[in-house]
Amino acid sequence: MTNSDRIRIRDLLPEAPARQAVRVAGWVRTRRAAKGDLAFIELNDGSCFAGVQIVVPPECPAAKTLVPRLYPGSAIEVEGAWVPSAGREQAAELLAERITLLGACDPTAYPLQKQRISFERLRELPHLRPRTNTFGAVARLRDTLAAATHQFFRARGFLHLHTPIITTSDCEGAGALFQVTTLPLDRPPRRPDGAVDYQQDFFGRAASLTVSGQLAAEAYACALGAVYTFGPTFRAEDSNTRRHLAEFWMVEPEMAFADLAADAALAEAYLKHLARAVLDECPDEIAFFTARIEPLLRPRLETLATATFTRLTYTEGMAALARAPGPFTFPVTWGQDLQTEHERYLTEEFVKGPVIVSDYPRGIKPFYMRLNDDGQTVAAMDVLLPGIGEIIGGSQREERLEVLTERLCAAGLDPADYEWYLDLRRFGTVPHAGFGLGFERLVQVCSGLANIRDAMPFPRTPRNALC
Repeated sequence: MTNSDRIRIRDLLPEAPARQAVRVAGWVRTRRAAKGDLAFIELNDGSCFAGVQIVVPPECPAAKTLVPRLYPGSAIEVEGAWVPSAGREQAAELLAERITLLGACDPTAYPLQKQRISFERLRELPHLRPRTNTFGAVARLRDTLAAATHQFFRARGFLHLHTPIITTSDCEGAGALFQVTTLPLDRPPRRPDGAVDYQQDFFGRAASLTVSGQLAAEAYACALGAVYTFGPTFRAEDSNTRRHLAEFWMVEPEMAFADLAADAALAEAYLKHLARAVLDECPDEIAFFTARIEPLLRPRLETLATATFTRLTYTEGMAALARAPGPFTFPVTWGQDLQTEHERYLTEEFVKGPVIVSDYPRGIKPFYMRLNDDGQTVAAMDVLLPGIGEIIGGSQREERLEVLTERLCAAGLDPADYEWYLDLRRFGTVPHAGFGLGFERLVQVCSGLANIRDAMPFPRTPRNALC
């Protein structure tokens, strides 16, 4: 047999039990002895939830020498016949003719045993947790959501754009940046005024890991019409919560010749597409998450796939919150940003469904959002979902040179650092809009996971960067 002859368990299980010379490979989940000198092994290769049952008869050469040493976690390759099962739990099983040990596993040290392990403990084992049912399901769910994302935007004529990971622009203007430098940290060169001399650094100026690909995406949207980015972003915020990561992935579409209404319509269609994709393509994973993580997950996704998203202005939302029966931990005051408790009230109590809140006060939104005619609000929107709160933030971008320059200055940013961005307004400016979606929060929405650290393969948080 060649390596290409190996069949994945996902593809083997639907096969009628009549194939000969089947070869599978994977990791042992369980091994048990039975009457008549038979042994049974449950083997899983990660391609699906289910494992395949391996029946080891006494005449198999490995029955007495190798099989007793196959502990959970061991990696093996099995060749045999795919035959009807004598048991009730499965229709077919693999009658082993040859078993090859690929990698032994020490049972005294292997941390993934039969008993359930807490999420907290598994976060200490990010390299091993994908072998569990939960994190195998999360990985397959992420893969489906990523594929559905590319499918959605390609079908609408968007080009996939790779934006810089290293940047000299702070898109959000918040200053929570991871610095990138080749200067010696213990003795960086100094200017006469004592400041670090970044002209001697690799790029000749201060650089950091990106917080968003938006500004670069605007440049391409204003030349090619519609683009989207899908890549890692970084925030150096010392925030130890269930909702924040220092490194996460963002999906950011950008459209020329579009206003806020078009932006909101795209966001609604995108989320509906994703909900339908996971329901259709990940039925086993959704059933698992509904049974083990969040009982309301499937009905929520079914609702999301068909819902009409209610539109509210920020002012209307604040009025609804002011009329709410119970007190909030954070006061409801016009000009303050919505907190998670406010977002959840609007979605779960007031509207009882997805909500798009628009036209926020200018003082709580970044410089690039288009100033409305009232001079007090900007053409911004947040998409809020029951159970999670904000999932998407977007806006119509400020296309007027004079207004954008004023907004930069008001934010304490030097327009000279954004000359290239201002050029987009000098040379053929157009109305344009876009949004950003945090991919890990999307995984939370589609899995019911309470902590965002479990939605990321290798989470990066304050004082935690394992692997």
